[in-house]
Amino acid sequence: MHSTSNFSPISPPPAVAIIIVTFQNAGEIAACLRSLVAAAPQWQVQLFLIDNASTDATRQAITAASAELPPARFHIDVIANAANVGFTRAVNQGLERYFAQRKRGEAMPVMFLNPDTILPPHSLAALMEKLYAFTEAGVIAPQLIHPDGRIQASCRRFPTQWDLFCELSGLSRLFPNSPILNRWKMAAFDHQHSAAVEQPQGACLLAKPEVVQQVGWWDERFPIFFSDVDWCKRVWEKGWQIRFEPSVQIVHAQGISVRQVRAAAIWSSHLSFWRYLRKHENTRRQKILNWIFGPLLAAAACVRAFPYWFKNIFTANAH
Repeated sequence: MHSTSNFSPISPPPAVAIIIVTFQNAGEIAACLRSLVAAAPQWQVQLFLIDNASTDATRQAITAASAELPPARFHIDVIANAANVGFTRAVNQGLERYFAQRKRGEAMPVMFLNPDTILPPHSLAALMEKLYAFTEAGVIAPQLIHPDGRIQASCRRFPTQWDLFCELSGLSRLFPNSPILNRWKMAAFDHQHSAAVEQPQGACLLAKPEVVQQVGWWDERFPIFFSDVDWCKRVWEKGWQIRFEPSVQIVHAQGISVRQVRAAAIWSSHLSFWRYLRKHENTRRQKILNWIFGPLLAAAACVRAFPYWFKNIFTANAH
């Protein structure tokens, strides 16, 4: 296990790999890519861009924005999927290319980045410096902010069956500031102090190359949701620490891709929550509880998704 207080600054490597998965992000991806130029002005950047069969102008936006990136520093590898293989599978496509390149050259840190983010000048450089400031830190996440400057509550603990009970029963919403009834969403954490956290949101995660090598692939049993939660849990299980660093801020237009397929996203998130608990809460007693929670999660998903299904049917009939 790595120490929790070993401050030992090390100069970061001179290059970073960035994996970005797009789906219907024509309105966001260009700004994201352009922001990278000033975000890490002194680093070589290997970009792995995976598009999940977007039907809007996402691919054209990627082509146009990529042409504006300085070719001396940016090396771009685009994968254009013929079908939507899911977010997690697409991340692994990026990792496949990364691991293949790693065999041929120097290992680079990896940033997992959402396309609906904008990195302010020098933010990636600052994040790299923070990542290598502590030997025990394997992954670091910045503070995510809304486009209007409001702080996003992006850090959580690893969910348990107790947390699911509090969510399904409504206790977490009735007592949002309770460290017991709203434990999962870290009610007492103000997101303004640097700290080791279990699971920052996967919109922007920067990982040391040895961590990526040890933890490996994202689990494709979680097509969209909870794959970042599961990956972070495995980071901790390997003895590494994940740090939240609020001194580095990144703009995140939260959930743009998901909102376009809201009903399907709700169902997928509830199913993945159940699969996560089945994977990580698996004593005999926990297995029995998981089979009880399964139908409850399915029912909750139906209730939450129904307005969106109804809206889609009404819209389709109107046309």
